[in-house]
Amino acid sequence: MADLLETLWAGGQAAYVVGGCLRDALLGREAADWDLTTDARPERVQALFPRSIYENRFGTVVVRHHGAQYEITAFRRDVSYTDFRHPDAVVFGDSIEEDLARRDFTVNAMAWGAEPGCEPTFVDPCGGQADLARRMLRAVGDPDERFREDALRMARAVRLAATLEFEVEPETLAAIGRSADLAGHISGERVMSELLKLLWASRPSIGLRLMADSGLLAVLAPELERQRGLAQNKIEGEDLWDHTVRTVDAAPRRQIVRLASLLHDVGKPDTLADGHFHGHEAVGAVMARDFLARLHAPRVLQERVAHLVLNHMFSYQRTWSDAAVRRFIRKVGPGCVDDLLALRAADNLGSGQPPDAGGLTELATRIATELTGHAVLGRHQLAINGSDLKSELGLPQGRELGRLIDDLTERVIAEPALNDRAILLDLARQAVTERGLVENLNS
Repeated sequence: MADLLETLWAGGQAAYVVGGCLRDALLGREAADWDLTTDARPERVQALFPRSIYENRFGTVVVRHHGAQYEITAFRRDVSYTDFRHPDAVVFGDSIEEDLARRDFTVNAMAWGAEPGCEPTFVDPCGGQADLARRMLRAVGDPDERFREDALRMARAVRLAATLEFEVEPETLAAIGRSADLAGHISGERVMSELLKLLWASRPSIGLRLMADSGLLAVLAPELERQRGLAQNKIEGEDLWDHTVRTVDAAPRRQIVRLASLLHDVGKPDTLADGHFHGHEAVGAVMARDFLARLHAPRVLQERVAHLVLNHMFSYQRTWSDAAVRRFIRKVGPGCVDDLLALRAADNLGSGQPPDAGGLTELATRIATELTGHAVLGRHQLAINGSDLKSELGLPQGRELGRLIDDLTERVIAEPALNDRAILLDLARQAVTERGLVENLNS
């Protein structure tokens, strides 16, 4: 990064490190990326960095250097934003102060660098360093104007409050409330990106509660807004939304589990009857899938989260046989069982119970034992397959063959010692005979 600054300075250009990377560095956090700004127009930046890429209309040139990617953006000045998301035009600016004045929050409106021929200096016209010390998120200038320019800034505010564990300055928070309806202009992809970053925070509840209190939740996730004020018999004085927020905080920092924790009870408002939420997990699975689809989440993410929501209400009993444990693993899927147990533990904590309530620790131990022992959980693990049954028993391809394989799988799940080719062929012959299909046997 220092080499890029030196190249720009040597070329007679002003150049500064700017934005979130500088903020994180001052906080002692590892910066995800480094952004530079300069008085050089994109064509000049490309001349100084011949293998750079310029494929946008915002004055940002991408430079690859020592295996890393950097964005170098020309100074810009404020313009109108009639769609509440994007500037109507890009107008290049002439000074670093002018560029910083158009940014979202004061802690992102600081720069370090130099004008041509000058020593590097710290530039902080908006008081960002003082706000960093106060751990305060404050809009640059008029907060209402900042959010009317770009509605995404409101979602970014609650996300940064969670990830940085900052407070939102009262007038900035009030402005989010006044402009919350504009969040409807944010694309699903952008909402999803901000949501995932928020859920990755150590305490997502900071951002989630700000979303609810400011009115953003009602616009971006009306399914979750309906949980507010809905009583349930969990922790005294807390509603369903409180339970959801507690559950998310208790979940491990795994994307699938955090999302499932957020959505695990989304079906409760629609299933409330006589003080109970009958079948809320099935309704919630559909709603979770639809919610994530609206945000254009990858299909595999939609299905994994919906699967966890659908299965999170399991009831383990210590009287379960080993076969019952294997059937549970088969139903949930070996690749999902750890996430489901983590979701249930978080749900327990969100309900004011110990994380292992319901025998979760014992169930996890029994599951680990079965998986370590390579238990048969599906037809692909049988000692025989469809081709064996067709060649040995003369059975045709079709539904009856599939049923027979499923029956054999169930027998082996119940009694693993039966998973032997000769034994399974004998069992298959018996089943075919009992079903009156003797004519399919080889003579």
